[in-house]
Amino acid sequence: MMARDSDPKYILQVENRRKNVFVTQLGEHRDEEDEDVHCIPIIHETPSKILQHRGRSLQKTLRLRKAIEHDQITAELIAKREEFKKRMEKLAERNAEFALKEEASRAHALKFDRYLKECEQKKERAMKKYQDEQKLNKIKKNEIHKLKEELKELSVRQQKLQKKVAKCKVYEIFLLKLIEALPANYLECGGNSLIKALVQRHETLLTANHHLTKNLSSLEYNLEKTQHELGTFQEEHDTMKVILISKLSELQAKCSALEGKNAQLEQYISYKNGHFRNQKEELGRMLLAISGLAEQCYMWHYGPLKEMPLLSKLDMIQEFILQKQDIRQQAVQSNELETSSCSLKERPLRNKKQ
Repeated sequence: MMARDSDPKYILQVENRRKNVFVTQLGEHRDEEDEDVHCIPIIHETPSKILQHRGRSLQKTLRLRKAIEHDQITAELIAKREEFKKRMEKLAERNAEFALKEEASRAHALKFDRYLKECEQKKERAMKKYQDEQKLNKIKKNEIHKLKEELKELSVRQQKLQKKVAKCKVYEIFLLKLIEALPANYLECGGNSLIKALVQRHETLLTANHHLTKNLSSLEYNLEKTQHELGTFQEEHDTMKVILISKLSELQAKCSALEGKNAQLEQYISYKNGHFRNQKEELGRMLLAISGLAEQCYMWHYGPLKEMPLLSKLDMIQEFILQKQDIRQQAVQSNELETSSCSLKERPLRNKKQ
């Protein structure tokens, strides 16, 4: 603002044809001055305040004011352009930074996706390896279990064989003593020798023992099989027993319910029988009453009374009652007529007496 006030183009220049004299006070002692002197008061106001004056101004003053306004608007527009340019530069920088960050985030996302895929593949491989190891461990455990069972069987068989060896040790000692006691050429003896007979007897006993042990093993197997079948039959028998007991309880419950219903039905039947008996007795009494009324109200055009059905009897009784009512009404009407005629006869007699 100060630079604008000191700028010569913003200073108002007025052409004075008369002599210009600057005075500090107006209106005091002006009579002695010449007419050619133009008094210009000293104005201490700034040009901007002078231009804001609302009074009548010269065209040059108005142009100066418009120029000032134009320069102000131009300066503001330049400032706004600079500000907009700076903001656009900042925005371009931020867009560049955002693009770099976006590229970095995409690269990071791709790396993370690749990492997740690798982790998933590693997980699948580890799971497959774990499953294979589990299967292998299960197979090995089964093999170890089988080997342990075989080892137990072999140990049991070894103990049995050791017992047999201990049992046959006496025979071994006996045979060794016998061999020591026999002569050196005992094998060259004839066919009727005692040793050959003993050997043959031993062979026959050995074959018999083999057959007997075989039969014993087969019998033991059959015994185990029959015991197993017996156990299964016993279980089936127990299950069937339980099922039959449950069915029996259900049937007993149904039977008790049916007995209760039968008792209710018997009570209902007895009640109905009594009611029916009462109705029958009432019907008999009604039939006797109808037959009695029919005898009293007999009309010849209905036919014989014994062959007449019940409805015909009722119709006959109804007709008889209606006839009786008609006769009664006629009798009442005739009585009324007689009384009325008697009253009419007595009236003229009374009038004559009067």
